[in-house]
Amino acid sequence: MNILLVYPENPDTFWSFKHALRFTNKKSSIPPLGLITVSSILPKNWNKRLIDLNVTKLKHSDIIWADYVFISGMYVQTESANDIIAECKKYNVKIVGGGPLFTQNYNHYSHIDHLVLNEAEVTLSMFINDIESGKTPQRIYRSDEYADMTKTPVPDFGLLSMKDYVGMNIQVARGCPFACDFCEITSLLGHKVRMKDTSQVIAELDALYKLNWRGIVSIVDDNFIGNKKQVKTDLLPAMISWMKEHNHPFSFNTQTSIDLADDKELMEMMIEAGFFSAFIGIETPDEQGLEDCNKVQNRNRNLLESVKKIQKAGFQVTGGFIVGFDSDSPTVFERQVEFIQESGIVSALVGMLNAPKNTRLYDRLEAENRILADATGNTTDSTINFIPKMDISELMKGYNNIIHGIYSTKPYYKRARMFLKDQKVPHKRNKKFEPSIIFGFIKSVIVIGIIKRGRREYWKFIAWTLFRRPNLFVNAATLTVFGYHYRTVFKIRK
Repeated sequence: MNILLVYPENPDTFWSFKHALRFTNKKSSIPPLGLITVSSILPKNWNKRLIDLNVTKLKHSDIIWADYVFISGMYVQTESANDIIAECKKYNVKIVGGGPLFTQNYNHYSHIDHLVLNEAEVTLSMFINDIESGKTPQRIYRSDEYADMTKTPVPDFGLLSMKDYVGMNIQVARGCPFACDFCEITSLLGHKVRMKDTSQVIAELDALYKLNWRGIVSIVDDNFIGNKKQVKTDLLPAMISWMKEHNHPFSFNTQTSIDLADDKELMEMMIEAGFFSAFIGIETPDEQGLEDCNKVQNRNRNLLESVKKIQKAGFQVTGGFIVGFDSDSPTVFERQVEFIQESGIVSALVGMLNAPKNTRLYDRLEAENRILADATGNTTDSTINFIPKMDISELMKGYNNIIHGIYSTKPYYKRARMFLKDQKVPHKRNKKFEPSIIFGFIKSVIVIGIIKRGRREYWKFIAWTLFRRPNLFVNAATLTVFGYHYRTVFKIRK
């Protein structure tokens, strides 16, 4: 069998980092981990090729070569996925769809030959068995069974053009113990946190190391500390030992819940293992909003104090924020800005509340006849897929005020200075010198410091860093590039 694995293009969003990538020799932030894991599940004697449209183009010769084209993606990649499907149809090549986009919206894809839904470790084997036994493959494969993560193979990293990515990625666990009503993770992956054995995680680090990867590794769990006991007693000690033995070749980022702040020992272990950044869903400083969305882990705590504890431990906190809850009043917009500015969270993703399918929020709003359309998955396109309680024009105006209030150059660099002022010197790791870093910085000076608006604040920030935190200059330069990306995505001109 010839299998072509195709990953759709990411649109221009907060998470695409397309405008930041122009200062590097990289083409995408991280590779399609789902598809390279699928590749490892497929029979070894099948021929496999990967086309990541964020890195390279899909050629008609690639499609003609394939017996099956496998497509996986997310809501936000719908447009690109549809283009891929249309192109494959021109050449009458059979299409297999899987992953979150197709699992949640399979009814929209009657023109796809086969839908392998839910977790591939369970359903893909059904498809493979039918192929290899000579049976006619079914159109839809799905299961209520959750995958045993201890049987998930090491992803096929060898399929990647690793030089084209800013970071690599691995997955340690699936599922989340919490039940935020706007989140589809639990409907897809369950409440029980299912972890790989520590030996599997170490094997994946070994695989990346042997392929000569050095740099960022994103652990893409929805909540890395969902099973704190196993993480603290087994996984992190092994990661710390491995990193020491290999002279600290990687630095890790991940997603966690805010209760990370409650465990000093856990934070210290993560920093020792090489973690430098954590994305945390803060959502709103309004207690009623947290109650409305069942964000129990954020309730009855001083959120600002919790963020500061995590930052002081050595993490750069990226925060997720939401407006549009039924309980939101017109004061929530200024409160969001104040919280973000006081927290020193440099990268703050503020989105309009949306209701994805198969969430408690969607079910409630559908029962109230308030659903307008499917969620797009794009948290930065200023859309909302339901009728809000607040007047929509007031909500939109307030949202735009937040964006300008945090990403205009002056408030952005103010947060960046606040963060760098207290940041610990990052964990030392064995870096390979890349001339492209110097060229990227020179390009950023020209574009951000000379050509674009906001030059004055840029140079003030650079000067402040050179005098106050010169040992963090690379971090500061990186933050200027991120700021440029955010301002470009949100079309902020100053």
